[in-house]
Amino acid sequence: MQRIHTVTFVPKYCNGKWVWNKNLERIEFEDTKDAELVKEDYVNTCGFNFSKTVNQLEELIFRQEFQRSDLTHDADVILVQDIKNVVLFLAPSEIITKDFIYFLHTFTVDRFLRALIIYFEYYLKMVEFVLIRRDEITGDKAQIQSEDTNEIKRIYSEYLTQHRLLLAREYSTIIMGEGEMKRFYHITPIVNISQSIKDKRFYETFLAFSTQVVWIAMHRRAYDYIDLEMYRLFRSEHFKLKRYAHINFTQAEANMLYGKNYKRRNYRTQNSPLIQELANVATENLPILWIGERKYRGTDLRVHQMELEYIVPDSQLILIDTCHGILGHPKKIYDTILNMNWEAVRFQNYSETYDPYQIKRQPALKVPSIDAEKMRKYAQEFDTYYHVRMQYERVSKAVIDKWCRRDEVIEYFSAEDMITNIVTKCERELQRDSYGPSVQEITDKFLERKKLLRKQ
Repeated sequence: MQRIHTVTFVPKYCNGKWVWNKNLERIEFEDTKDAELVKEDYVNTCGFNFSKTVNQLEELIFRQEFQRSDLTHDADVILVQDIKNVVLFLAPSEIITKDFIYFLHTFTVDRFLRALIIYFEYYLKMVEFVLIRRDEITGDKAQIQSEDTNEIKRIYSEYLTQHRLLLAREYSTIIMGEGEMKRFYHITPIVNISQSIKDKRFYETFLAFSTQVVWIAMHRRAYDYIDLEMYRLFRSEHFKLKRYAHINFTQAEANMLYGKNYKRRNYRTQNSPLIQELANVATENLPILWIGERKYRGTDLRVHQMELEYIVPDSQLILIDTCHGILGHPKKIYDTILNMNWEAVRFQNYSETYDPYQIKRQPALKVPSIDAEKMRKYAQEFDTYYHVRMQYERVSKAVIDKWCRRDEVIEYFSAEDMITNIVTKCERELQRDSYGPSVQEITDKFLERKKLLRKQ
C-alpha cells in the first residue's frame, strides 16, 4: 500500500481560533496552548475520563475504520449505534475490554439505551418546567397557584413515572442475566458464587458509558442534571459519589420529579428507584410493561401514545412529530463526533412552519387534559393477538473485533500514515490500468445491497 505522509492531507490547524490581525489587515489562525486545553479536553464520568474532542488525524481514522457503514439501514440518519460508536471512540482505554464490547452490541442493551434516552428527554423537560415554576411563584411578583395547576403537576409526574417504568423493565432484563445477558452475569453457574469485584467494575463502566450516551443524545447539554439523575436511578441517594451545590430541589419538587413510589430507606434495605417502580405498578400502568413486546389493544390513549413513541424507528420519528434528542436527525447537519454544525443547519432553511426535527422549535411539554389520568382508570383492554418484533441490525463480528483492538488500530494508522482520503483515492484511480470490476460483479454487488436494504 502506498505511503502517504500525514501533512499532505491532515489540516495544519488543530486547536485554536481565527483572529483579525489589525496590522496586516487579514485573518490569521492563533494556536491554543496545550496547557489551556487540559481541563477542557476531558469530562470525568464515574471516575473515567472521556475525551471531548478529536484531532484531525483521529477524525479521519474514525470515519474510515469505525463509523457505521453506508451499507447499513438508514445510514444517513443518527441512530443509537452511531452514538455508541462515538462514545466508544472517545472512551478511555481501560473500559475497552472484549466482554464489554460484546455486551454493548446486544439487542437488550440497545433497547435499554433507547429507553434511557426517551426517559431523559422527558425528564429534562420536567426539570426545566420545575425551574420555571419556581421563578414564577417566588419573588415580588409571585403568582398564586390554583388547584388546576397542582393537578397538572401531578399528571406530569405520573407521565414521568410511566417512562421510568418502561426504563425499569429494560434494566431488569439486564440485571436478571437471562437470554443473551447470561454470558455477562456475575454469578457463576452451579456454585452460585458472585464475582463481586468484576461485577462492580463492569457496572461502573456501563454506568459511565450510559451517561455519556445520554449526554451526547441530549445535544451535550445539562450534564450535571443528567449525571445526578443517573446516580439516583441506579445507585439511590445513599451512594451519591458526586454532588452539585447548584442543584437543590425542594421536597415538593423532588416528589414531583421522583414520583410517589420512591422511598428512601436504610442503606442496607434500599433498592434502586427503578426496582421500586416495578414493585409498585398501578393497575392502569400494567399494559405499559408489554410495550414493544405485543400490540396493545384497548382504549387507553396514553398507552397508545407511549407505544407509538417507543416502537417507531428512530429514522421515522419525524412522521409522528416526536423528538428524542438527536435520534433520527440527518447526519449532514452534525460533525463527526455528533456536535451540531450550525452552519449546515442554516442552509436547511428550517422555520416555524418547516421544522421536522424540532431544531427551530423548542421541545416543550404538552398541556394534558385536566382529567387525563382519571379517565385512564375506566379504559378497556382487549385480548391481544399480535406480537411486535422490533427491527434490529446486528453489528458484524469483524466490526466488534475491530473495536476490541481500537487502540492498536489507532496506533497503527497514526504511525504508518495509512489513512485513505479522497485525494489518495483519486491518485490510485489515475494510476490503475485495469477497467474496473466486471458487469457480473457490479450486478451481484447491487443485488446483494438491495437484498440488505430492502424492507422486509
